[in-house]
Amino acid sequence: MLAAVLWLGNISFTVVDNENHVEAVEDEGLFTVAKLIGCEIEDLKLTFSTRKMKVGNDNIVQKLTLSQAIDARDALAKSIYACLFDWLVEQINKSLAVGKRRTGRSISILDIYGFESFNRNSFEQFCINYANERLQQHFNRHLFKLEQEEYIQDGIDWAKVEFEDNQDCLNLFEKKPLGLLSLLDEESTFPNGTDLTFANKLKQHLNSNSCFKGEREKAFTVRHYAGEVTYDTSGFLEKNRDLLHLDSIQLLSSSKCHLPKLFASHMLTQSEKPVVGPLHKSGGADSQKLSVATKFKGQLFQLMQRLESTTPHFIRCIKPNNLQSPGSYEQGLVLQQLRCCGVLEVVRISRSGFPSRVSHQKFARRYGFLLLENVASQDPLSVSVAILHQFNILPEMFQVGYTKLFFRTGQIGVLEDTRNRTLHGILRVQSCFRGHRARCYRKELWRGITTLQSFIRGEKSRKEYADLLHRHRAAVIIQKRMKTVFARNRMKSTKEAAVFIQSFIRGWLVRRCSGNIGLSKSGVTKANESDEVLVKSSFLAELQRRVLKAEAALREKEEENDILHQRLQQYDSRWSEYELKMKSMEEVWQKQMRSLQSSLSIAKKSLAMDDSERNSDASVNASDERDFSWDVGTNHRRQESNGVRSMSAGLSVISRLAEEFEQRSQVFGDDAKFLVEVKSGQVEASLNPDRELRRLKQMFEAWKKDYNARLRETKVILHKLGSEDGSIDKVKKSWWGRRNSTRLS
Repeated sequence: MLAAVLWLGNISFTVVDNENHVEAVEDEGLFTVAKLIGCEIEDLKLTFSTRKMKVGNDNIVQKLTLSQAIDARDALAKSIYACLFDWLVEQINKSLAVGKRRTGRSISILDIYGFESFNRNSFEQFCINYANERLQQHFNRHLFKLEQEEYIQDGIDWAKVEFEDNQDCLNLFEKKPLGLLSLLDEESTFPNGTDLTFANKLKQHLNSNSCFKGEREKAFTVRHYAGEVTYDTSGFLEKNRDLLHLDSIQLLSSSKCHLPKLFASHMLTQSEKPVVGPLHKSGGADSQKLSVATKFKGQLFQLMQRLESTTPHFIRCIKPNNLQSPGSYEQGLVLQQLRCCGVLEVVRISRSGFPSRVSHQKFARRYGFLLLENVASQDPLSVSVAILHQFNILPEMFQVGYTKLFFRTGQIGVLEDTRNRTLHGILRVQSCFRGHRARCYRKELWRGITTLQSFIRGEKSRKEYADLLHRHRAAVIIQKRMKTVFARNRMKSTKEAAVFIQSFIRGWLVRRCSGNIGLSKSGVTKANESDEVLVKSSFLAELQRRVLKAEAALREKEEENDILHQRLQQYDSRWSEYELKMKSMEEVWQKQMRSLQSSLSIAKKSLAMDDSERNSDASVNASDERDFSWDVGTNHRRQESNGVRSMSAGLSVISRLAEEFEQRSQVFGDDAKFLVEVKSGQVEASLNPDRELRRLKQMFEAWKKDYNARLRETKVILHKLGSEDGSIDKVKKSWWGRRNSTRLS
């Protein structure tokens, strides 16, 4: 809409005939306005070049001249802009929800244009100065009339101040039917009325008024409160009519947009309001439209009604010079404005009057606490007088009215300072007392909280102690039971070991005794021989059982050794710089351990096979050996006793080798684990892990060589035992062959 208003000013016209009739030029301005408003281009051209009038039942189309077309264009632009402004204010009020909720008190600011007087003053200055006359009347009424009337009504000793009243000038504007505005509206309704006829009518009817003076031709002078102003009536009637033809309203109604249609309906509503006064016979919306002066007067009266319902405060702006230049101060001009605005009279009233006024009740209620209690309980007037006497306020500085107290400038300020100091002292005392009460309450509350917390913490500590004592007793019982189990297991293992040692020693003693007996007594009976064979078989079974037990223990040690090697691998993975060295050492140790274990297992297997063969031979030939001759039996018993002794010696050697292997494996594993922990920082020790590791390797190599040598010696001994068993078998076989041959023969 704003763009449409701006583009309307760019529309131009061209003359089409000799009678000065025009039509709009089809240029960018016309097309843009039609697009923005949302209407057809032909309708827009017809609106600016023709006018439809209704005479009776006939419609007449009149072509417009250039001046009429320009007026129609400008009237449409002004109407759109005015409707847009009203619509915008309405939208703002809706968004603020004015009137739908209680807004309470408000503060409004009225910024009114000042009094204007130029070399040529037209209709605009006429309206502005009329509004200033009405506002000056409101100013005089509040600052002079009402204030002095209030002094008189309240019984104040007051000398009335004279001031210049502008009521006569207002009557010149507003009087009916012979006032400036009435005559202007009346002349605007006549179709043949001109600005000159309007000026002549004013001179004819208003020359008797003291505030009016007729001039030559179209001019007239009005004596305002601020001075005389001469107005030129050229254009008064046209500006007052401000005709917006029905064609323009219908053009907006035919728009495709919502906003122009809304503006058109608003214009139709405003144009249908009748105007008081004679109307032209042609009728229509144009003749019934309110004039600009009538609208202005109505809006001004609405403004004055609102101002009358408020408490006004005035700010007068004084123009220092007519050149509108900074730093220039014309004393005569400023003094003239002060006199015209009535500021000097206001200053005189303020200096001699009583600008501060307070009712008796409000004054006593506000300052009554400064007095004694017996005085404060009296009526408000007595309390007010007592306050004035107590603070030694001079009689010429105040007056007591019927309903109010009137004070000169500055007296209320003194009372307010005293009241503020007293209130500050009272508040200070109250704050100290309240602080003391708050501190006492806080101390008492803190003491109660501390006592309550001590009880709660004591109860909580007792519960925790009882729980801890219960857990301690349970732990003691569990420890007692576990220690009992460990002691029982340790005692059982010790007992088993002692029994095993005792059985081994007793067996060894029995074997030694049985061997000695066999050597000294060669002529024993066959019953003793059978007993010896049974002892030998039981000894071999016991030896086999021990070998199996030793193998099981060896397997357990091997498993433990594997676990130790896995731990070594875990420790080696933490330190990347020793990974290759520790892995190679671990592989060497594993190969050596496996070679030793394989050698030992081969020896044990060979020994077990020999023992099983001897047991089977002994069980099969036990009954036939009873038929041997004495010499053969004696030699056989000698060989048997020697075999038993040799086998017992081999068993002891194997047991010692197995125990030494287990001990050395455990020692080397613990040492290696300890060195890895020292290297990783888990254990602190004052030694060099690398040097100790090399030394441990040298010790392991030396022990390995010694162990391999002893293992080879053990294998040789076991081999000899196997050969001796073979010779005995050969004797048995030869004996068995001879016996069989004897039987056969």
